[in-house]
Amino acid sequence: MTSPIHKRALITGASSGIGRATALAFAASGIDIALVSRHEQRLEAVAQAARTFGVEATAFPLDLSKVEQVHSQIDSIVAAFGPIDILVNNAGMGYTGDLINTSLADWQRVIDLNLTSVFQCVKGVLPGMRDQKSGTIINVVSIAGVQAFPNWGAYCVSKFGLMALSKTLALEERSNGIRVTALCPGSVNTPIWDSETVQADFDRTAMLTPEIVAESILHVALLPSTAVIEELTLMPSVGTF
Repeated sequence: MTSPIHKRALITGASSGIGRATALAFAASGIDIALVSRHEQRLEAVAQAARTFGVEATAFPLDLSKVEQVHSQIDSIVAAFGPIDILVNNAGMGYTGDLINTSLADWQRVIDLNLTSVFQCVKGVLPGMRDQKSGTIINVVSIAGVQAFPNWGAYCVSKFGLMALSKTLALEERSNGIRVTALCPGSVNTPIWDSETVQADFDRTAMLTPEIVAESILHVALLPSTAVIEELTLMPSVGTF
C-alpha cells in the first residue's frame, strides 16, 4: 500500500520495538521519516533499513528524558527535515514497584519521559501543523492508560495523564484540521521487559508483536482526512496478563 499523498512523519523511540516497526511500515508505504531516539547507532541502522524502500529517512539522536531541551530540539528537527504531517509519540519507559516504595526521583523520571516529553514534542510540531491546517498526532499510550495495575503505579499515572493529554489536544486542535489518536495496546513483546526498571514475569510469546501495533499505527495515519480514530485499544487475544 502506498500513501496517496506524500507525507513526512516524526517517530520517537524509533530505534527498537514499536518505534522501529512503525518506521519500517511507514517507509514501506512511501512516508518519509525523521527518527528520534537516544540510541544513535541503532537509530541509524533503522534509518538505513528504511531507505531501502526509497524514502528519506534521517536519524536524529535525542535524549527525550531531558525534557527542558526537547521543545527546541524538535523545532530544530522540523527546520532541518521539513514540515511534519504525522507525529508518532512512542518513546517511553516501563516501571514497576508499589507506590509506597517509589522514590520521588523515580516518579519524576517516569512522568518526564512518558508524559512531559510527549507534551514537548507536540509543542514542537503543532505550529507547523496549524500553518498547513492538517496533521495527525498518534500517542502510543497503553492499556495502562485506561486500566490501573498494582505495582505499576507511576507507569499507570503517566499513561492516564497521556490519555488526558491526547483527549484535550484532540478537542483543542480539531478546528485546526489536526487529528489526535490515543493508541492503547496491551502487552507488546518489546525490550521494555528487559529494562532494569521492570520486574515482571509474563509469557512474552502471548503478547502482541511490534509489527502488529505498527500496522494499526499505519492504518490510523493513512485514514482519509475526513475520519479519525480518537481512541484505539489493541489487545492480545489472550487478554491482559
